[in-house]
Amino acid sequence: MKNNKYKILLLSDLNKSATSELISTVSLAKMLDGDITLFHVKKPTDIVERESQLSAMRSINEEHILTNKAIENLIKPISQDYQLNIGYDVAIGNIKHEIEAYIKNYQPDIIVLGKRKSKTINFMGDNITDYVLKTHKGSILIVAQNQSLQPNQDAMLGVLNTSDQAVDTNFIKELIGKTNQPIKAFKIVSQLAPTQSVVDNKTIEYVFEKGDNAVDNVSKYALKSNINLMCFDNAKQQNSNTNIKNVISKLNVSLLLTGQQSEILHK
Repeated sequence: MKNNKYKILLLSDLNKSATSELISTVSLAKMLDGDITLFHVKKPTDIVERESQLSAMRSINEEHILTNKAIENLIKPISQDYQLNIGYDVAIGNIKHEIEAYIKNYQPDIIVLGKRKSKTINFMGDNITDYVLKTHKGSILIVAQNQSLQPNQDAMLGVLNTSDQAVDTNFIKELIGKTNQPIKAFKIVSQLAPTQSVVDNKTIEYVFEKGDNAVDNVSKYALKSNINLMCFDNAKQQNSNTNIKNVISKLNVSLLLTGQQSEILHK
C-alpha cells in the first residue's frame, strides 16, 4: 500500500467520449484513493495555417483560452458531483513529444486512455495508445465507451491470465478489496474446452482453449457477466497464450494493464 495517493493521468483529446473517460478515471481514483490530472495536447498545425508570426501567436493564445474553458466545463460538473478535485494541463506542440515530457515530469502511477473503435489503435490521431504502451512502464487503463466504470458503484471485476502472485501485487489486490461482487477469473490455456468453476466464495473461474477466437470468447463472457473492468497483468505474459494487442482490440470492456508494457509490445 502506498503512503501517498496514486497519481492518475488522463490523456484526453476532448472528443465526444471525454466525459465517459473522465467519469471512469474518477471511479478508479475513488477505488484507489488517487489524484487525477487531465492532459490535452494540440498540434500547432490544427490552430494556424500560413499566417504571420503575430497572427499565429494570437491564434495560439486564443485557442489556449478556448481549450482551457472547454476543459473547465468538462471537469467542473463531474468534480462537483463526485466531490473530487481534478487538475488539468494543456500543451501546444508535437503530441508525442509533449506527452513524453509530461509523463517524465509528472511520473504517473496510472495512465488512462480512451479506446477507439477503429481497427488500428489510434489516440489523438497519432497512434498515441500504441506509443504509450511502448514507452510507459507503469499501469494503463484503457476505457471502453460502452462499459465504462461508474463512481460510487460496486465494480464488476475480471482478471485475465493473471497469476495468484500477480493478484497480490500492483493495484489488483486493492481493487478486489473494494468490491463485494465475485471476481471473474478468465484463463486461456492449451488443449482445454471452455469450463466454468467456483474457485472460492470470491472467485468464479472461466477457462478457454487457446485459439484464434479465444479472446473473442472471453469478451463475450465478460459482457455477459457485466464485467466493467478487466485486469491484465502484462508483465507476466511473455510466455503466455495471450497477445496484448489482440486483447486491446477485441476485449469490449475497460482494461487495466499492469506491469512492464514496453517489454511485451516489442516481442
